[in-house]
Amino acid sequence: MNATIRYLRSATCYAEAPNLWVNVGETPFVYRDLGPQGGVPVILLNHWGAVLDNFDPRIVDGLASKHHVIAIDYRGIGASGGTAPVTIDEMARDAIALIRALGFKQVDLLGFSLGGFVAQDIVLKAPDLVRKLILTGTGPAGGKGIEKVGAVSWPLMIKGLLTLRDPKTYLFFTSTANGRRAAKAFLDRLKERKAGRDKSPTPRAFLRQLKAIKAWGRQAPQDLGRITIPVLIANGDSDIMVPTVNSADMARRIPGAQLVTYNDAGHGGIFQNHADFVPKALSFLAA
Repeated sequence: MNATIRYLRSATCYAEAPNLWVNVGETPFVYRDLGPQGGVPVILLNHWGAVLDNFDPRIVDGLASKHHVIAIDYRGIGASGGTAPVTIDEMARDAIALIRALGFKQVDLLGFSLGGFVAQDIVLKAPDLVRKLILTGTGPAGGKGIEKVGAVSWPLMIKGLLTLRDPKTYLFFTSTANGRRAAKAFLDRLKERKAGRDKSPTPRAFLRQLKAIKAWGRQAPQDLGRITIPVLIANGDSDIMVPTVNSADMARRIPGAQLVTYNDAGHGGIFQNHADFVPKALSFLAA
């Protein structure tokens, strides 16, 4: 462990953070670790089909300027072993087991999109494990339009293929000039890491995660009033993947939740507005 920590401290940014593994039962989970050791770590949970290279380095580096940050891959995604779960319940149980395998008694969670579904479920399953919760581009179980994410996404994925653009251009950002500039900048940032990149998700894992998302959208609403820890919610005002109305719904249902909505921004509102979001997140975590 000490050798690992010494190695980690040599990484000055997310693009250089080494790939590490921890076994949860018989399954190896890959993660990257950055920032000052000690204190309550921030665990990052990412979107549908995302691997470690899909975390925005500006957000990771910004959070890691003050906090111990750990980005993880779900079971069966990227270089993590096993088969991708088809329920949010299983993903949440995996994440709880992974956090405990890393030796942490309490963490902060930042969940984006699918990661926000998982983060909510973790808090409801293990409330003593989570100190603070950040939910971005996400929605509650049974939330409006969540079960339609596949119907919304497939045409835009095809558009990406036909226009030779990453589909996230259309899925995560608005079609305005501002949105297109933000999309290009974000996608360029995702290419900053040159060595030790993660494995791409398999089509099977991608489809299994979609099944989990659809089931979450059809699931009975959870009692979000049971979430009594501090919560920060952020999204763009034009999210087509997890409609923005879900962010407002969560803010109403979670006692004391703070809501930030970015203008002319979509699903990837926190990426487009990372220069504003990171200070807000740091302030929230420090309060």
